[in-house]
Amino acid sequence: MMRVAYVSADPGVPVWGCKGCSVHVQEVIRALQRSGAEVELHTVRTGGAAPSDLSGVRVCKIPFNRKGKAAEIERRALNADGHVLASLESRPAYDIVYERYSLWSTAGMDFARKSGIAGVLEVNAPLVLEQAEHRTLVDRRLAQQIAGRVFRAANVIVAVSNEIAAYVRSLGADPDCVHVLPNGVDPVRFHPRTESPSSFGFTVGFVGSLKPWHDLMTLAAAYKILLQSHPKARLLVVGEGPERKRLEQVLSPLPDSGQVVFPGAVQPEDVPRWMREMDVGVAPYANDSARYFSPLKVLEYMAAGLPVLASRTGQIPSLVEDRHSGLLYPAEDAAALACGLANLADDPETRRRMGRAGRAAVLRRHTWEGVVASTLGFARLSGLRSEEDSR
Repeated sequence: MMRVAYVSADPGVPVWGCKGCSVHVQEVIRALQRSGAEVELHTVRTGGAAPSDLSGVRVCKIPFNRKGKAAEIERRALNADGHVLASLESRPAYDIVYERYSLWSTAGMDFARKSGIAGVLEVNAPLVLEQAEHRTLVDRRLAQQIAGRVFRAANVIVAVSNEIAAYVRSLGADPDCVHVLPNGVDPVRFHPRTESPSSFGFTVGFVGSLKPWHDLMTLAAAYKILLQSHPKARLLVVGEGPERKRLEQVLSPLPDSGQVVFPGAVQPEDVPRWMREMDVGVAPYANDSARYFSPLKVLEYMAAGLPVLASRTGQIPSLVEDRHSGLLYPAEDAAALACGLANLADDPETRRRMGRAGRAAVLRRHTWEGVVASTLGFARLSGLRSEEDSR
């Protein structure tokens, strides 16, 4: 049996939590297990108990204190890298190290190089840029140096978008090692509803963290426009985050008829149930905010048989075929989003047709099994190249 060390050294990723990054970790581990691998998890943050189906995964917990000033946290993260390396060295031999790229860690890829095994680095975002823009980054120069070091050390880099692939190449990654693999979805967990729709005539749904890059103000404005022609339409916002209070304030003048629902943050296993209450899944992003994302929500909507109404930004047009599996609108254009919602509200047959097309597309191209199978294939090829280079 192939042994895989999964490394997550980012203190912002609670691997057993309910954030999008948490779901990503869990789904990759599940797909690795289904491929026949034995997975051991090395992480600085669990975020609670493991989902029941992952309770058998051995977890090597790296102590880490996330409290304090930004400079202190950065120093701790650098020090934690040595503990991650020691944790990897303490276990029986692995065949592959699969590391989720984090801002201050090179331990997984360093260990793989030292051990002569494949090192797979999954890159989901340009973390140096993201940390500097949305959070606090004290030592940007060092963070940039570490990024270049870990990108050069990896045998295989899985980038979730073309933009990410270009970013890692610009920091010194071997172009032959870089592969673009968008995120996936589990079509067994997410499937079209079979029960009757809700008592409301039409439910607009959003799933995700309520963060600034999700253009929730445009969604709120579009919903208010929609109510003028479809007064019984419902808005269902599943998720939590700093934008919630602002969103509630924007929507507060509406009559309190139970048509705007905020379930808050829900466990990943509960998300499919909420999606089955929706008639359309919305993925709103501001201009250029989604340029490097591979949005999980879009693929989950599609797997759930929902038509997708999304802003025409970043990778989304490569996932959602306009007027086939969904509708695309110009980012930040509330009137265009409202028009798309009204058109779908009036045309149940088009909604069903788009939902079927979307699910068929993810079954063909975007399952987690397919993503992991491709990744393992790249890892095997990297091993063959290494053998040839050593001759």
